[in-house]
Amino acid sequence: MLNLQLGIRHAVGKQGPITLDLKSSAFDPKEKVWTRFPPEGSKYTPPHSSCDFKWKDYCPQVFRTLRKLFKVDAADYMLSLCGDQALRELSSPGKSGSFFYLTSNDQYMIKTMKKAEVKIFLKMLRAYYNHVRAFENTLVTKFFGLHCVKLAGANQKKVRFVIMGNLFCSDHFIHRRFDLKGSSLGRTTDKPQTEIDEYTILKDLDLNFIFRLQKHWYQEFQRQVDKDCDFLEQENIMDYSLLVGVHFRDKRVIMTEGSFDSDSSRGSSPHLSPHLSRGDTDPNRLCKIKLGSNMPTRAELTIRKSELEAQLIGEPTGEFYDVILYFGIIDILQDYDISKKLEHAYKSFQYDPTSISAVDPKQYSRRFKDFVYKAFQEDKADT
Repeated sequence: MLNLQLGIRHAVGKQGPITLDLKSSAFDPKEKVWTRFPPEGSKYTPPHSSCDFKWKDYCPQVFRTLRKLFKVDAADYMLSLCGDQALRELSSPGKSGSFFYLTSNDQYMIKTMKKAEVKIFLKMLRAYYNHVRAFENTLVTKFFGLHCVKLAGANQKKVRFVIMGNLFCSDHFIHRRFDLKGSSLGRTTDKPQTEIDEYTILKDLDLNFIFRLQKHWYQEFQRQVDKDCDFLEQENIMDYSLLVGVHFRDKRVIMTEGSFDSDSSRGSSPHLSPHLSRGDTDPNRLCKIKLGSNMPTRAELTIRKSELEAQLIGEPTGEFYDVILYFGIIDILQDYDISKKLEHAYKSFQYDPTSISAVDPKQYSRRFKDFVYKAFQEDKADT
């Protein structure tokens, strides 16, 4: 963690000129800068109490420009990641085995990456840059930096990591969170109902709401999801999710099994997990409503007819809750490579091929949109 902070401080401190029209060479995967950090310090690096290590910055000019596009202040960014307050390590909610760290102000998340993921990201970096530049309201993950720490000595261990925005950095406490893909096989939480809490990552078959957006927002939502899915499909990406955080505005909210008091669930928790919110009330945080952030919505409770069949969206009940939503498209670095093709072929023999996660990017995009446009609908009562 200390190596990571030393490297970031060094990288962000080297601010150069920023132009939005980047040359092709800026996106070259070979465009990386190695810096050695000896404990005694050097001409370019400060002395430190960690071991000797090397630091690599991938495509530094591109990420510097992305931070500008995302309106990230360089001083705030450095302070958030490299301030006196340590980064918090989080348990991974997914199967990836990645480690996650969160800054003390909840704004930025750091995720360790496999070499294959870095390769995919660098391959799609130019298309990603063009996409987020063209669509200010994109729902895909915001990435701010890609780095590597290499320990010196016999170990020579490399740790690659990406810095990204925390989707649930919010004044509002997130009471329920859903990871939605549009597939049904294995898409339910393994927790018993009594153990589900505000930190449980629920899945497609756990979703018991239809989110009804105001007409303007629903149209904007559809436009953006279409654009984002087109981009991911073109880049041969699949297995991404729509991560949804729900804040209930009601003082008391009835869930499928009993109730919980939304006020009593405020405050931090020792088992925070990405993406997350601590529900604090920092007055400096902007509460601006934008697509995917701080969106007032009506959520209609749904009930599934049968437990036996995998009914992705339940039947609407006419029971509504006032909620505030946060959502975005995450896990966008899964290429449809040979292992996924084999997984699809193998599982297709055993299950309905449309129910499994590993389908080709075109089919995945279509199925993802079909599901999302059932889970999110226009609020007809609003017209």
